[in-house]
Formats: sequence, C-alpha cells, structure tokens
Amino acid sequence: MKFLRLVALFFSFFAAAGAVVAAPDEEALGRSAGYPAGRSMAQAYQEPYIVGSFSAMDSFNPSCALAPATAPWPLKTAATEPPIRYRFDGRTLTLDDYMQRQRATGLLVVKDGEIVAERYNYQRTADMRMVSHSMAKTITALGVLKAVEDGLIRSLDDRAEAYAPELEGTLYGQTRIVHLMRMASGARFVEDYSAHDDRRAFNDAARRLGIAHAVRLVTERAEPEGQRFNYAGAQTQVLGLVLRGATGRTMCDYVGETVWQAIGAEAQATWLINPVDQVELAQGGFNATLRDYARLGLMLANDGQGPHAAVLSREHVLAMTDAQQQPEAFRPGHMQYHGSTYYGYGLQTWILPGSHRRFALQGIHGQAIFVDPALKLVVVHTAVGKDASGDASGAHLGAERDALLRGIVARYGNW
Repeated sequence: MKFLRLVALFFSFFAAAGAVVAAPDEEALGRSAGYPAGRSMAQAYQEPYIVGSFSAMDSFNPSCALAPATAPWPLKTAATEPPIRYRFDGRTLTLDDYMQRQRATGLLVVKDGEIVAERYNYQRTADMRMVSHSMAKTITALGVLKAVEDGLIRSLDDRAEAYAPELEGTLYGQTRIVHLMRMASGARFVEDYSAHDDRRAFNDAARRLGIAHAVRLVTERAEPEGQRFNYAGAQTQVLGLVLRGATGRTMCDYVGETVWQAIGAEAQATWLINPVDQVELAQGGFNATLRDYARLGLMLANDGQGPHAAVLSREHVLAMTDAQQQPEAFRPGHMQYHGSTYYGYGLQTWILPGSHRRFALQGIHGQAIFVDPALKLVVVHTAVGKDASGDASGAHLGAERDALLRGIVARYGNW
C-alpha cells in the first residue's frame, strides 16, 4: 500500500507540473519585470507593457467608477469541470492547449449560471479589471436603450442633436440614433487601425480639443444613412454624448445605477474618461473583472433579466441581438466586413451565424463575451493579441478562438 501511495504521489506531482506550462511570449510580454503597466496610452500597447496595462488601464488614465451591487448575482463553481475539446489545424485540442497556444489573459465559461471553467495566463487573477476595448460599445447601447425605457429618449428614430445640442448641425448630429447604433451613419470614415486612418485623427482631436469638437471633423456622407454597415467608434462616442445629454448624468452614474448594479456586479468597474472634457470613452474604455463580464452576458442570455428584476426589456435585447430584426444587409451571410460575410450586426452588438440566436461583444486584441441564450451559455475571453485583430503573430487567434467557441457549444448543443 505504501508503494502504491508513492506511485500515486509521483504521478500526481508530474501531472500538476505538466499543467504549469508557459503561455505564449511570456518574456516578450514582460514576465521578468512582473508584467508592468505602461505610463501612457502609447506605452500601454507596447509588448513589455500590454499585459500589465490591459488589466490596469485605470491606473494611468483618468476614469470614473461604477459601484458594485449591494447583493451580487451569485456565481457558483461547478463541482467538476466538463471535458471540452475543439478541432483546429487538423488536431483535437483542450482548453489548456488553447491557453498555451494563444495570448489569452483570461477565459471563463459559464453554463446555466455556474462557472464550469476558468483560466488565467501571465499571472492575471480573477480580481483584476480587464479592459473591454470595443465590448464597451454594447454597454453604451444598453444605456441608450435603458434611457428609452425610462422615457428620457423618445425614440431611436430621433436625431442625435435632439439630445446633444453640441452636435447641432454636424453630420453625426443629424443622423438618427438607430443608424448610429447600427454603425450605419453613412459617414465617410475609415477605421482599419493603421497609423493614419480616420479613427486615429478622430481620437487625437478628441484628446486635444474634446469629443464634440472631433465630431465636427466628420463632414461627408459616402451614402445615405441606414443603408450600409461601416464600423466606426466615432459613432459610439456620439451615442455617449446623446446618453449624457438625455439623462443629464454621466455615463458612469446612469449606466452604473441602471445596468451595472442591476446585473448584480460583484466588483467595482471603471470607465476611462477623456481628460479635456471629462466625457467617458464610450467606444472602448470600460474595465471590469471576467466574472462581472460574465454576469453581463448572463443578463443578455436571459433576455434582459437580472438576478432580481428585468434590467432591460426582452424587446430591446432582441432588437440588439436578433438577426431577423435587422435589415437584411446587416445579417450574417449578407453583411460585408473586412471582405467577409461571417458576422452580422445588431445595435452595437455582433451577431454570429448558426442554427439559433447567438451574439457577441467584441474588442480589439481579442476581447470578447460570447452569448448563447438557448444554451444559457456565456464565454468571456480576454487577450493581448499582437495587433488589433490579434493575428499579426501568425497564431490565428481569431480563427482558433472561434474553433474553441464551437467546441464549447458542441459540449452542450449544436452550432
């Protein structure tokens, strides 16, 4: 018996040791220095600082806080982790394989309100606030729709300038809110994350002169509003001004009360603000823990229901996420985006193809919350992809993440 116990101990030791495998590019990403955060936004995206920065954006940028709920939504951890497999590059792989192959900082899988898998790389932990990047766009949209339900915005068919007087006479100000929500203002605007695209010019002007001033730089329509998807974060910044104007409150204050606390958030979140005008970076400056991002996803999976009451009406959640409620040009299989028709787009929310409704909040460098309402499944993924799409390293982060998602879905149902 003593011999058998020693053998068991021997194998358990090496099994545990085998689980501690290096994540990709650890040294290049700052391991030896303890994964430090940058001291500026320019430094934050450099490899030695990106891991630390993406979990501490509010440590070197001005921000406002969203308080947690007094009674958080309980998230129990499953007694056992289910086996999850996926196929990629001709191989069958596991969750741990994925964390060793891709520059993911965190991965959380929630099924039926229970955590069934949770992983972190690069010494990140569950209590760290991870940057949303463009996942914040969906949070902004939730605030806008909540303002409609509160009677503060009369209709999404109203023009933006009706609620934000500083936008009066501008192209974006004269655009209907619903078309801004659908990324269909018709404005001539290129957002391809190159050094000299319109996104860079808009954001630079916003930092120097304020967001309302930057809006005035967008002056030409390429086509009539409402006809074609053209992804541009500037449209979400306009929605942020609309929300502030309609409510008479900051986004941190209004969204914090009506959305963040209502979903039963366990931890404080933060929203980066533009220093010049103290306006929230509605297009991408939100920061929260993975577990609270999962609570947000759970609310959406439950068609607007939070732990205690409805956060948003089912009608509005479907308007955001149901392909059939979007014009045909915005549905998966029809919408053109970077040469692909894979995704569709609802109201500041990506819509995925498949047998039933499935959608995602997504941000550059690999941030995402995937939601499958039929399966009551939420997958939160944070990362430090090598470029905006995550694929500059040749590791095909986007493609392998999609394969992983399909593997997780296959564990519980059909794609």
